[in-house]
Amino acid sequence: MFAEYIKAAMDKAVYEIIDDPEPFYGEIPDLQGVWASGKTLEACRDDLISALEDWIAFRLRTGRSIPSIGGASIAISLEPVSVVE
Repeated sequence: MFAEYIKAAMDKAVYEIIDDPEPFYGEIPDLQGVWASGKTLEACRDDLISALEDWIAFRLRTGRSIPSIGGASIAISLEPVSVVE
């Protein structure tokens, strides 16, 4: 579920070159606040994945919904879940 969501979100990422010491800028327009920059496109992409993972973790910790993107979703359950049976 997480890998599919991250892939779907990264498929929506857009990149541009900006006037900055880290000239590559990327964001996921459908997810407010998910952006990154880097000295290379690959570094920017790696940082964008990290920003996305942090964004997902924050939303899960705070009980906020995570919007579907590209047909992928992460469901949040407010019910306690047993991890040991």
